[in-house]
Amino acid sequence: MIERVQELLNEAMALSPEDRADVAAELLVSLEEPSDTDQASVQSAWAKEIESRARRVTESETSDETWESVRSRIANSLSNR
Repeated sequence: MIERVQELLNEAMALSPEDRADVAAELLVSLEEPSDTDQASVQSAWAKEIESRARRVTESETSDETWESVRSRIANSLSNR
């Protein structure tokens, strides 16, 4: 580890357990945040998916079955297992 990183780690270790947990959580979240490029590709993928779904609806390729009907059918199927 470089010296500054070691200093930060030593300072963090001197914190209370609650504060260390907060620091650790923030560091973990920072590693999981998508980059701007990732966000752009996700938005692009969703836009394509929404367009595809809208096209299927307008071209009558989808069922007009209600959610309640679908949920009931699935529940019946699961209970018959």
